[in-house]
Amino acid sequence: MNRQWRGLGTATAERTGTRHHALTLDGVTREYRPGAVALHPIHLAVPRGRFLAVMGPPGCGKSTLLRCAAGLDRPTAGTVRIGGTELPPLNAAALTRLRRERIGFVFQEHHLVPSLSVAENVSLPLVLGGHSVDGRDLRALTAVGLGDWGGTMPHELSGGQCQRVAIARALVTSPDIVFADEPTGALGPAAAEEVLTLLRQAVDRDGHTVVMVTHDPFAAARADEALFLMRGKLVWRQERPEAADIRRVLKDLDGRTP
Repeated sequence: MNRQWRGLGTATAERTGTRHHALTLDGVTREYRPGAVALHPIHLAVPRGRFLAVMGPPGCGKSTLLRCAAGLDRPTAGTVRIGGTELPPLNAAALTRLRRERIGFVFQEHHLVPSLSVAENVSLPLVLGGHSVDGRDLRALTAVGLGDWGGTMPHELSGGQCQRVAIARALVTSPDIVFADEPTGALGPAAAEEVLTLLRQAVDRDGHTVVMVTHDPFAAARADEALFLMRGKLVWRQERPEAADIRRVLKDLDGRTP
């Protein structure tokens, strides 16, 4: 197996152009109060059509990194770009519009609106953005294997099916990037495998870009690359990750965490 491991020093930077990148972080830090640093300077460029897993011990900064990258939290310093658009200067309304139209989200909980049908949940980003649905909800549902379930209500679905609807909703706008935060954390093994297969297909078949925070080595092994954080610093990365190797890295990092 052709695997590549790379250790990263605290000052390591990946400074490349943004034309072919879905996401660029340049010196992004997040400090919640003096002395409470959640992220040290992060330099990262994610090419389009890439599946990236972000891992590390609890409290290492994974969720903070995702929130800053997705425009849900403003970094203390540094620059975040989605495609060529720089996020920090945008006002609240512009950020909301960008997240709705150019970013897809899949969380551990599916967050479907219980009073809306499956099709209405999927089309919600289009409707809120003032766009015509034009059958895109059906195409998105078909892509996740639920093309005949549009009229179903969320409470009639299994947890795995609800997460597949959430993936369809995340992809319906053909976003620049999809952020997935522990998307399999609440699922059993079979449903988790279905969700990971759909995310992998979204990258390989449709050219989407996925950044996934996960604690699960088997989930991370479906990605093209795994990044490892410790104490808010990007400390290691692995190309073509395998579950056994990921477990060894996590064990090593956990042993360094006080």
